[in-house]
Amino acid sequence: MEIKVKLFSTLQKPKFILTLWILLAVFAGIKQYSKGSYNNYLLFKYVYHHVVNEEHLFKKYPEIYYDNNHYGPFFSLVIAPFALLPNAIGIILWVIINALFLFYAIRSLPIKQEQKVLVYWLITNELFTAFVNLQSNPMMAAIIILSYCLIKEEKDMWAAFLIMFGAFIKLYTIVGLAFFFFSKHKIKLMLFCLVWSFILFVLPMDISTPEFIFQSYIDWFNALSLKDAKNANLVTYQDFSVMGIYRRVTGNPTVSSLYFLIPGILLFFVPYLRISQYKDEIFQQLLLCSVLIFVVIFSSSSEGSTYIIAFSGVALWFALYNRPYPKAVIALMIFAFVFTSLSPTIFPSLLYKELILKYSFKAFPCVLIWGYLIYEMITIDRSNQTRSSVWRK
Repeated sequence: MEIKVKLFSTLQKPKFILTLWILLAVFAGIKQYSKGSYNNYLLFKYVYHHVVNEEHLFKKYPEIYYDNNHYGPFFSLVIAPFALLPNAIGIILWVIINALFLFYAIRSLPIKQEQKVLVYWLITNELFTAFVNLQSNPMMAAIIILSYCLIKEEKDMWAAFLIMFGAFIKLYTIVGLAFFFFSKHKIKLMLFCLVWSFILFVLPMDISTPEFIFQSYIDWFNALSLKDAKNANLVTYQDFSVMGIYRRVTGNPTVSSLYFLIPGILLFFVPYLRISQYKDEIFQQLLLCSVLIFVVIFSSSSEGSTYIIAFSGVALWFALYNRPYPKAVIALMIFAFVFTSLSPTIFPSLLYKELILKYSFKAFPCVLIWGYLIYEMITIDRSNQTRSSVWRK
């Protein structure tokens, strides 16, 4: 019994979880490097070299990597410290930094320690998927979470920096502005967004030329426009989204994403009509969950490793509930944990290909949870004692 108590106590310690995350990051980095399977990292690394050498950022370089870059010119400065190192060291440090960033973001959330620990454990498997793919998605999840935390802490200048920092890497992190109405310094927040936008726009010119950077931003916009059309097919490893589910179930890749994106955006904004709830922390945190899930399930660029963003929202959503958990919440969480998080790990290869990949099924549990939490935000009534007891205080 004493051993079990000590083991449980150890599993509850954030330092133990952080150590585990770092070990998983190192393992994933070494594994991918030893296999020669680090195409994503090379793609990132050469954003820096292409900016320095003024080479087109968005054309294919099959002699270097087997994909197109879709990161903006500012990303060259983010990846520079890693790109200048030998690949083996750069890869491992890149994965570790992503792990540390997300760990810190979750630690910064204004929730109880036991809730943070629950979130850490629930996302660990999904995080490892991102590690193996050497992706920047844990960093993107951290940026969205920290944007909310900094606005809550009235550090609007730094919230604006993070929002713009993320947007200049991957445009979708601009969703950090979804927390604008929770800010007590709205004008300050917007002014600093403009200031940081200008600074981040011109910073890459320090390692290149203004002409090249200006042209690269134009090329970036064009590349992203083409990417959506490219993702909308039935065989890609992307489009794990609401529209991807429809396209693949119906076998019709020509359906425009706008038919799903416009209703999705309208539904996303419905809870904003409840102005009286803006100061309620549970309402705010549910909106954070909504943002994290929404940005993934309504993007045709979403792939397996992107789901660390959405699943961070799912895990936080679950952690916000009090025990005993509502039966619907337990059912949805188990469904998401098995089919979204564990499916790449435990499903036989054939089942994974014929269900998860073929029908973009990885997205489906997150779509259901997003719909459920939107309903919760629309109906939430914290003045009702029975209703209020559903969530942790």
